Amino acid sequence: MSSKYLYGFYGFFTLSVAVFGIISLVFSVLWRRSDLLLNMTFSNGDLTAGLIMGIAFLLTSVLSFGAAIQRNHVTIGLVILNWVLLADAVMVLVVGTIIWFFSLRERAEFHTGYAKLQPSQRITIQDQFSCCGYFNASDLLEIGGSFCQNTTFANSLNTTITNNFCVTPITNHVDTSLNDVFSTTYGFMAGIIGLFLSSLCVIKVRQEFERFRRIDAKRGGRGFV
Repeated sequence: MSSKYLYGFYGFFTLSVAVFGIISLVFSVLWRRSDLLLNMTFSNGDLTAGLIMGIAFLLTSVLSFGAAIQRNHVTIGLVILNWVLLADAVMVLVVGTIIWFFSLRERAEFHTGYAKLQPSQRITIQDQFSCCGYFNASDLLEIGGSFCQNTTFANSLNTTITNNFCVTPITNHVDTSLNDVFSTTYGFMAGIIGLFLSSLCVIKVRQEFERFRRIDAKRGGRGFV
């Protein structure tokens, strides 16, 4: 591969990592807004992890640019970059796996979060999804609002219709967000791996260039026949 194409790939993956950082930062900030279901889905710890990951990606892209503009015989910046990329990869795997594991147990996980809500907040969710209680009409049921107006009505709900109780509409509502987030997080690995491999290639090319430059210098700068 010519150096032009190699540095093209290197620049592309550097830009990709920077874009990943911006995406992670933007959503980590936007999703701190007051939204009942969003706050149940992503905790402050999750959003802080996304914020840290975004900052790390942006710093990695800056380091990558700095390493690329160093002179050919200087590869220490690229070596440091590769170690940073390995740390980024570990961080992506940890964050993505935590969210993925949460999505596998979301019915139980949201039950825990639902139990921590104030009664007025549970009433808001019941009215939003026209449901009473979490797993059934006796599980975290709140009487009030426009839908669950009394116990008699709640007990009369058909137990075979899953939307009568809040577990199904809640998890259906947040399932797409969870899947999108952990899929996107794992997708960041493509840019990290691409930049890592490109950096290794750049190191190799620079070492070869420097070796031939020294040979040429020993021959008096006459080059090879």
